[in-house]
Amino acid sequence: MTKKEAGVEQHVVVAGGGPVGLWLAAELRLGGVAVTVVEMREERDPRSKALTVHPRTLEILASRRAHRPFLRAGTPLPSGHFGMLGTRLDFRALDTPFPYTLALPQARTEELLEERALALGARILRGHRVTGLAEDPQGVTVRVEGPDGPYDLRAAYAVGCDGARSTVRAAAGIGFPGTAAGVVGFLADVTLDSPPPPGFSAFGPAGGLMVAPLPGGLFRLVGITPDDVTTTWPGALSLDELRAKVRAVAGQDFGLHSPVWLSRFGNATRQAERYRRGRVLLAGDAAHQHFPTGGVGMNVGIQDAHNLGWKLAAVIGGRGAGALLDTYHRERHPVGADLLESSRAQTALMTAFSPEGRALRAQLSTLLATLPALNATLAERVSGLAVGYPPADPSAHPLTGTRAPDLPVEGAEGLFALLRADRLLLLDLTGGSLAGPPAPGVAVHTGAPDRPRPAWAGVRAALIRPDGHVAWAGTESDATALAAAARRAVRRAHGVAED
Repeated sequence: MTKKEAGVEQHVVVAGGGPVGLWLAAELRLGGVAVTVVEMREERDPRSKALTVHPRTLEILASRRAHRPFLRAGTPLPSGHFGMLGTRLDFRALDTPFPYTLALPQARTEELLEERALALGARILRGHRVTGLAEDPQGVTVRVEGPDGPYDLRAAYAVGCDGARSTVRAAAGIGFPGTAAGVVGFLADVTLDSPPPPGFSAFGPAGGLMVAPLPGGLFRLVGITPDDVTTTWPGALSLDELRAKVRAVAGQDFGLHSPVWLSRFGNATRQAERYRRGRVLLAGDAAHQHFPTGGVGMNVGIQDAHNLGWKLAAVIGGRGAGALLDTYHRERHPVGADLLESSRAQTALMTAFSPEGRALRAQLSTLLATLPALNATLAERVSGLAVGYPPADPSAHPLTGTRAPDLPVEGAEGLFALLRADRLLLLDLTGGSLAGPPAPGVAVHTGAPDRPRPAWAGVRAALIRPDGHVAWAGTESDATALAAAARRAVRRAHGVAED
């Protein structure tokens, strides 16, 4: 593969073939962009770090009609945890078609995402490793080590989805400041002869433990003990050590045996200074590293890719201006910072082994149990449904930047069914006053919501981005003024400066 790549200006190289890189590849293909995914693993890792697909990620899948295989493969759970507190977060009242988390091993998630990316025409190179890159005004040269030796790939842009030790991030000279690990949790996938009831967790002076079933009769054990609050890496986890930790926390070891994976994980917490530098961008763990509390990491990474994919495709395809890519960092960096803050807070709760710490946990659990609004607010934050992007114009309609729910729109299965990766969606709620799309790359749907939410009262038109966030909401009573405002909104959404 030493020959010059064709169509450089229409080509993106994605480093990393995990869930983030695979979803990004699919989004780029839907936007008409050629994409090569470079993945160092020759085969998919059968060990699944991530087990949880959150409601917002399921909505993202649904907005591309890709959710049904995941729903068939996973197990819905109506609750989640925050910091291993005794009172769980209730997802059942969330305003979403998917008021639950989906228990699904990462290996299966990757398999489904890879099948989709390949079906859409992505090229995936397994057993190939990105070793560096060089940018120039015309594109970026990605250096790769393959089974037959080194070679170069030329592309318009390169995206690092290659994890916390990202080669792409380092090669681009993007800083990754943060804090080193001071907590080391343990993880084990084992067989249990006497498993606890579903949803089991325990917490006390000796530590915390959660147990979850896995396919194939296995169980995942995850926990922390006081000995694990350390800056010294303890080395490999042994079965005897695992058994001792589980007995100390739970009072029994559930007859655990036959481990297929014993591992540890730390709470090193870092975030990339920039998510974009020129023609190089970052997503997922390459952009943010944190303690895996609540199973949100993979989800936030996929949501990074969902924000970036349509923008990158629009710029490459000529539908968007280059400034559109700057909004990726502006919108997603604060989301990553919030993720790190939440993970740190949960880590503090999960290591609160002292009498004072346990009292704090008890108080918070009581509040979550007795204040439904607090429980719902925290559930919205953990699930990803609360993520919004503050508009540049403070006078914009309050809906601007928020996630659009799956409104039961007249004439369609729902709002999600109308979304596409390669176009904006203009909802004409006037009954047809906005005739015709206001610009290329925009589809118009005429039809009011069957059951409008209070926040949508008075809205006569709305522009929805491909990632499902509201770009503009108009309330102008005059149809001509409304149409002009819609055209200006389309230009802004494509990163085009005002005239």
